[in-house]
Amino acid sequence: MPFLARKFMRLAPETVGWGLVAVLSAWLLASYWLVPDWWKHREARHSALTNGPRITMTSIGIPGDPVNLSIVGSEQELRAAFQKAGWYSADPITFKTSIRIAESTLLHRPYEDAPVSKLFLFGRMEDLAFEKPVGRDASQRHHVRFWRAQANDDSGRTGWLGAVTFDRSVGFSHTTGQITHHIAPDIDIERDGIIADLQRVGQVDQIEWQDDFQNPREGRNGGGDPWRTDGRLPVIVLKAAGN
Repeated sequence: MPFLARKFMRLAPETVGWGLVAVLSAWLLASYWLVPDWWKHREARHSALTNGPRITMTSIGIPGDPVNLSIVGSEQELRAAFQKAGWYSADPITFKTSIRIAESTLLHRPYEDAPVSKLFLFGRMEDLAFEKPVGRDASQRHHVRFWRAQANDDSGRTGWLGAVTFDRSVGFSHTTGQITHHIAPDIDIERDGIIADLQRVGQVDQIEWQDDFQNPREGRNGGGDPWRTDGRLPVIVLKAAGN
């Protein structure tokens, strides 16, 4: 008989009994209280974001860019974080800014805070938009739109859903024939780029990931441009103001 087995047989029955009770109690505690409570807390923590809509809509009801990131923080914290990361707040669309972005594209003039087209989530257009220019004009740029979620997270801070893409060129929409920006298909590059930018300037407190947020993981936006993703949604918690 193996040594450990002989040692076990020599244990007092009371000791073995109490050991079994302890193991059973630990299993019951973990399986029926600790683990379910952890999952409940984890899933509910950012449910306003991870259970939010997946696709934006254009003004005429065509599916627009996919939602591919989310942020937790106040509007002030969000604006400050992007400013520190080298992003510009986009101008509103007016006759003057429309003329200016056309001039920028045609005459290759810089326009760092050029307007972005309107997209809709929760039945309303974006609350905030930021961009980071590439090159010498507004034909190419990184840009992101944010919508304030309809509920705060468990800490009481504001949650934002965002759609970030890269404008690779200006051309005609495949769906309406209107002049528009065409986006690059790999939207994960843009998502990960924003994370890197915010981490570089020390604005990220923590990041959590929601798998299978986008399913299916590919599609076309309102201009008919294809997009693809691994389907994961990052929940980026910004450092609180003053930290």
